[in-house]
Amino acid sequence: MSQTLDSTLVGWSVAATGNSSSPPAFNKIVGALNYAKSQGFSSGAGASQMDRLLAAQRTITASGTDDLDLTGTALQDILGQNLALVRVKLIAVYAATANTNNVVVGAAAATQFVGPFGAATHTIAVQPGGSFIVLSPTAAGWPVAAGSTDLLLVANSGGGTAVTYDIIIGGSST
Repeated sequence: MSQTLDSTLVGWSVAATGNSSSPPAFNKIVGALNYAKSQGFSSGAGASQMDRLLAAQRTITASGTDDLDLTGTALQDILGQNLALVRVKLIAVYAATANTNNVVVGAAAATQFVGPFGAATHTIAVQPGGSFIVLSPTAAGWPVAAGSTDLLLVANSGGGTAVTYDIIIGGSST
């Protein structure tokens, strides 16, 4: 039996709103911001499609690391299948507000997944309560190859306390 992702389960949106005004002087200047973007994904392997989705909350010990094998059998998608990605199309990381240290994403010791990072040694530090979100809605996504570019490192930036993070990784298995 084949299982597929329901397109209503896979989507992402970002919205920012706000108002600003200058101090009362000769003229009061008021500005408004209203910005919204969204990206939906349907089931499949083409553009704006994915057939694998990992959603998990994980904890890393003080000074510890979490090597996520994007092509292996240790990570299960939301349907209980091996994540086994060939292309990554979504990475979202949220660092718990209660964390003392940052959650650092990227730069595994070997077989690094480069994807959106630009180089194997580049990282993103997600501060407590912060988020990191990247999307690639193209059919190609960010390529993953077993044994050569398949490890996404998530690390605790310091000692003393553990960190907790939520992660969503989506992509296609073909």
